[in-house]
Amino acid sequence: SFLELFEKKNYELRIAGGAVRDLLSGMTPQDIDFATTATPAEMKEMFTSAGVRLINNKGEKHGTITARLHEQNFEITTLRIDVVTDGRHAEVEFTTDWEKDAERRDLTVNSMFLGLDGMLYDFFNGYEDLKNKRIRFVGKASERIQEDYLRILRYFRFYGRISEKPGDHEPSTLQAIKENAKGLAGISGERIWMELKKILLGNHVNHLVQLMYELDIAQYIGLPLDGNLDEFARVTKNIQNLCPKPMTVLTALFKVKDDVTNLDLRLKISKEEKNLGLFLVKHRQELTKAMGPEPLKPYQDFIMDSREANTNSKIYELLKYQGEEHLLREIQQWTVPSFPVSGHDLRKMGVSSGKEIGTALQQLRDEWKKSGYHMDKEELLSCLKKL
Repeated sequence: SFLELFEKKNYELRIAGGAVRDLLSGMTPQDIDFATTATPAEMKEMFTSAGVRLINNKGEKHGTITARLHEQNFEITTLRIDVVTDGRHAEVEFTTDWEKDAERRDLTVNSMFLGLDGMLYDFFNGYEDLKNKRIRFVGKASERIQEDYLRILRYFRFYGRISEKPGDHEPSTLQAIKENAKGLAGISGERIWMELKKILLGNHVNHLVQLMYELDIAQYIGLPLDGNLDEFARVTKNIQNLCPKPMTVLTALFKVKDDVTNLDLRLKISKEEKNLGLFLVKHRQELTKAMGPEPLKPYQDFIMDSREANTNSKIYELLKYQGEEHLLREIQQWTVPSFPVSGHDLRKMGVSSGKEIGTALQQLRDEWKKSGYHMDKEELLSCLKKL
């Protein structure tokens, strides 16, 4: 086995970071990262001579080797110390000191190691914090943040994953975040967007985004200076159990379509995300349910009239945004009916010129739409006789 290779050479191997946090929380980790006292060169030699396949993925200068075993990838990283950091990336030096490695990690809940014998190595009270659902930086918050300013957003993300209630922050941590917010201006849009999306789908999102404004972070990550925080509070209530896309949640902050464009300039969001934001800004107020027995009709009409692909999914997101849970379920069951009459049917009835056929089809389409798409071919054709 894996472990035996390391033990034979007297290298220590432990599970590290997020996987330990997940295991201790009773969750199945998505991927298991290992840490070891062996250097990359030592690991390469050991794996190669044991016939284990290595996958080359440029992690080596940071000390990470990826081995392929039993159809699974294992990332194993040499213990390391950050020598120089510029707020974005670090130069590293290898060490055999487990505590030194834990010390350069971001949050206490992410800084633990688990021996494969079940022994927990926890130098910064991470287990205590995890049990109490507390999110704290390892050591001094400002030092950790200055090593990589993205850690400000990682703080928020894990807060939204682990904390029980909003507002449970150490004042000194918030102070450190506020003083270092400007550092986020130097972080790439892609990295910020990855974190932000996770925050938007986590718990306490209203609290955390309000905090981003209070702590002066918003402007450095592409959010509008005068974000609509009231609308945001309302929409985050609406979507509580509806599994929205991150963009659906975020759009509540936006007042005008320029807000979407500016976000895109800063964060390089995908085309689909940008289009969804623009769609919601444009239609969230006018496109609402009809009074009376057919509340869904405006949404159905919109889908039927639309000439674009994936209009359905945009309408689903709009209904989530508006908090219309029942309508959402109904429209997800609805299949777009196909118009029952063709030009061929009209020719058989003696309408011959192309122009007349076009006009007649359009009129019948309108009748069919008025009927809530219920009229069948017979009814429509008899309707044509009247027309």
